[in-house]
Amino acid sequence: MRIRVAHSPDSDDAFMFYAINHKKIDLKGYRFEDILADIETLNKEALKGTYEVSAISIHAFPYVADKYALLSSGASMGDNYGPMIVAKEKFDVSQIKNKKIAVPGTLTSAFLALRLFEPNVSYEVVPFDQIIPKVKSGEFEAGLIIHEGQLTYKDEGLECILDLGKWWYEKTGGLPLPLGGNVIRKDLGDKVIKDISGILKESIRYSLEHRDEALNYALKFARDMEKEKADRFVGMYVNDLTLDYGERGKEAIVRFLSEAYEKNLIKKLPEIIFV
Repeated sequence: MRIRVAHSPDSDDAFMFYAINHKKIDLKGYRFEDILADIETLNKEALKGTYEVSAISIHAFPYVADKYALLSSGASMGDNYGPMIVAKEKFDVSQIKNKKIAVPGTLTSAFLALRLFEPNVSYEVVPFDQIIPKVKSGEFEAGLIIHEGQLTYKDEGLECILDLGKWWYEKTGGLPLPLGGNVIRKDLGDKVIKDISGILKESIRYSLEHRDEALNYALKFARDMEKEKADRFVGMYVNDLTLDYGERGKEAIVRFLSEAYEKNLIKKLPEIIFV
């Protein structure tokens, strides 16, 4: 049976799926196919139920919960760090509402976190890999950066105005900021869902236990980052919380989406069940 696994072309996702792509673990007869696309594209495809398994933004989950279940492994969480507002010159966070901000997509968790911080932000959607160049050129006063940009923005001469992961951590008394998760289509049935859930978890475990081997593969997706920085980035978003949300991770997701619903930033709040 073919299982399409859709994820971002990033080093952390590549690290997670290394063992599957190189058949390092028992795939139980399933044939896995990688689909690579940026996270906002994946969110939109999940709305249509396109792929059997997909990485999505946690922000998007309420809108796809009729078709997909949330897997208990594969999370990307910012544990006292996360997406950032950056600019060419420092300004006070109180001025964020007065700036035009380039954002990587309206279904991204980074965008939802920004609106939890400042509901009335002015923004324009820009592909995530163009945000830093457009802020540098002066086309935008500020940008909301995700992925490796969180480690490279200083090299580009930009300043961090707000780290949304730190803000959320302090606001919630120490919860991580839920950014991405893996979902699986409900119509696959209980047996397939259980099988795939186990395989994905084992793939993550294998990479964590064979770090150098998996990291060397992930470097192909690191967008010119040297190994030390790529290793740091992978460590930020593939860790124990990725292997399993645990109670702390689950609490973070429930609080993140509940607060967004209470503030009318999302229109529905489904029951959140973890496979």
